[in-house]
Amino acid sequence: MVDVKKGSPEFQAAAEKVNRLKTMPLDTQLLQIYALFKQVTAGDLKPEDPVPGTFDFKGKAKYRARKEKEGMSAEDAEKEYIELVDELVEAHGLSDKAEETKE
Repeated sequence: MVDVKKGSPEFQAAAEKVNRLKTMPLDTQLLQIYALFKQVTAGDLKPEDPVPGTFDFKGKAKYRARKEKEGMSAEDAEKEYIELVDELVEAHGLSDKAEETKE
């Protein structure tokens, strides 16, 4: 279950659906989902947010994706997030229940 404290009920429902997709979306789609989710829940990057290291390729990709969303309102990010998740659900389908996270 996703712990989403910000966003509309529709956004929260979309966040839950992401965890139930039958197949993994493309990396570019995952980065968009991540960046939009963070824009809704955390807003723009802050100066105190750490910049990923030289060899943290995944962290750098996520940082760049968030940087591209800077200045976007939470409402616009939420709308784009819901639309993207709806497209992914149509393309990938949903499993019956979310996979348990392995620790």
